Amino acid sequence: MRRSRFTAYVAAFFAATALALTGAAGAQAAPQAAATGYVALGDSYSSGVGAGSYISSSGDCKRSTKAYPYLWSAANSPSSFDFTACSGARTGDVLANQLGPLGSGTGLVSISVGGNDAGFADVMTTCVLQSESACVARVNTARAYVDSTLPGQLDSVYSAITARAPAAQVVVLGYPRFYKLSGTCVTGLSETERAAINGAADHLNSAIAKRAADHGFAFGDVRPTFTNHEICSGSAWLHSVNWLNIGESYHPTAAGQSGGYLPVFTAAA
Repeated sequence: MRRSRFTAYVAAFFAATALALTGAAGAQAAPQAAATGYVALGDSYSSGVGAGSYISSSGDCKRSTKAYPYLWSAANSPSSFDFTACSGARTGDVLANQLGPLGSGTGLVSISVGGNDAGFADVMTTCVLQSESACVARVNTARAYVDSTLPGQLDSVYSAITARAPAAQVVVLGYPRFYKLSGTCVTGLSETERAAINGAADHLNSAIAKRAADHGFAFGDVRPTFTNHEICSGSAWLHSVNWLNIGESYHPTAAGQSGGYLPVFTAAA
């Protein structure tokens, strides 16, 4: 009798264990929704200012059908595409206004941000309208901001992206150098000013790349693709000062988006 009870107990134990294991395996095998949606965040370099063909509903954000996020989406057909990048956006604007579409179904995120925080527009205004010494001083102020304040602001944005879209591959895009030194330009900024601005772009890219790497994100360096297509190259993919549409100054043209940004993003996505 005792043996029969023991045998029954053992049989019941293994039956229950088998059921539990089967249930666990079944739970693991349950299909999950693929994280294949794409969300494009960031500033004017991601929205496509300077490329034309702006989407009317985007208003002052000036999202372009020739911007790299739109081009990538058209070529790759993600399960969803949310384009929230906006002209003039700073890190705080991304946090406040652009993260809504992120979720468990987001498989890919692109972002360029940091240039406006560092005072990009004011740097260029100073350099175009004031003296060489004032230009260099303003560039140095921007570099100091990049060292002291920008890393924490980028951390806040990158952490928020990860929290909202934990399955996403995140690609952080950098900024091109603006000028080809000893190039074709015979008027405008001095060579000293151009070199200072290029150096600031390198400094900004280094800071962004470091924060991206620390968050496990890919960094898309567009400086190689823009080489020989800077202002003063004779084949520029960047607008110089555009007095008719000042907001497009120092932004990529449509060729800069398709030839400069899109290949870098595609390789990292």
